[in-house]
Amino acid sequence: MRLVEVSIPAGKRETVLRELDEEGIDYVLTDETSGREYAGVVSFPLPTNAVEPVLERLREVGIDEEAYTVVVGAETVVSRQFEQLEERYAEEESAERIAREELQARAEELAPELRTYAIMTVVSALIATAGLLLDSPATVVGSMVIAPLIGPAMAASVGTVVDDRELSARGVKLQVLGIGLSVASAAAFAFLVRTTNVVPPGFELASSDEFAERLNPDVLSLVVAIGAGIAGAVSLTAGVSAAIVGVMIAVALIPPAATVGIGIAWGEPTAVLNSGVLTLVNLLSINLVALVVFRRSGYEPAGLFQRDEARTATAKRVVALVLVVAVLAAFLGGVTYRSYERVSFESEARAETEALLDEPPYEGATLLSLSVAADGTLLGGVTGINATVGRTDESAESGLARAIRTRLARETGRNVSVRVRFVEIERA
Repeated sequence: MRLVEVSIPAGKRETVLRELDEEGIDYVLTDETSGREYAGVVSFPLPTNAVEPVLERLREVGIDEEAYTVVVGAETVVSRQFEQLEERYAEEESAERIAREELQARAEELAPELRTYAIMTVVSALIATAGLLLDSPATVVGSMVIAPLIGPAMAASVGTVVDDRELSARGVKLQVLGIGLSVASAAAFAFLVRTTNVVPPGFELASSDEFAERLNPDVLSLVVAIGAGIAGAVSLTAGVSAAIVGVMIAVALIPPAATVGIGIAWGEPTAVLNSGVLTLVNLLSINLVALVVFRRSGYEPAGLFQRDEARTATAKRVVALVLVVAVLAAFLGGVTYRSYERVSFESEARAETEALLDEPPYEGATLLSLSVAADGTLLGGVTGINATVGRTDESAESGLARAIRTRLARETGRNVSVRVRFVEIERA
């Protein structure tokens, strides 16, 4: 519930009070003694979703947008008339929907001051970079907790829907700045770590599971961004805390952006490309679903002409975002298909190799491990297999790699390179 205070313009006192009486709203009237053009200040409690329609009616009877209006949260209201009002508005579909004015205020509050935003973003990216290099899930999660990325995303979407161009532009600029700062600070920190030998000279990025997880994004990664965007928008419209949701949005943005920076520092174009696509598609998806949720929740500007402009701007932005996300999602779909293809081929190659080793003259050898090699690009296909085979002195046979290659070409239709590493096995 909310407590609303509205200043009444001179000459509109009786009209405003009559409107409140007709709505069945309890109110307290205070005379205005400052000598300004207002006759008084009226205070009244309202259910959360009743704030916007009641303020709209008051504007229709003479309360202009320049009037002094305050909306604050109220813990408890003891009044039979308020209970009836609450029951009436509880029948509305948007029972938990906050007013447009409150939504704008919350969106502006979530988009922090530039200096604070920049510092928190850089610190978050540095912690995420350290977590990725350390292969520490706890450290990576910690970086997400302090990332201030939910505010700009919500501000851009709210500004578009309610035709607040300044708020929308600020949200877009902060998002671009945030991603840029994350990548740049991660790259600088990773380069410093590498050149000062904080990590061993022979350190392999692929040895970090946290880093490798962002190298092969798939369609499921898009689900995370979509869910984060929906949760952020719903939490904002319901007037509940967005802190936990902010962590979810940071999950979709901070680690991939830090991975891009690490890829730049290590000179790994594949890491930069793959993680860059993941970061961009997540960012755009969050904005897209937030726009849709706010628009479907019924938020619009107050003026009739502004509503048409806002609807047009929202529709254009949604179409543009859908097209770009669809293109990037096609890449993620390709990655998903390639991942499935590699796993399937690895299973087939393992089965055929084991079957070959059961036949003479290789029956004395044992397949110890088998991995699939790819060309390393975003949509990279299978290029070969690497097998480790254990053998006794009596089973030392040559030509196994050629035999495996021939069998795979015949059984799977794939002509790939085969590398076999032999390990001597002694049995007693």
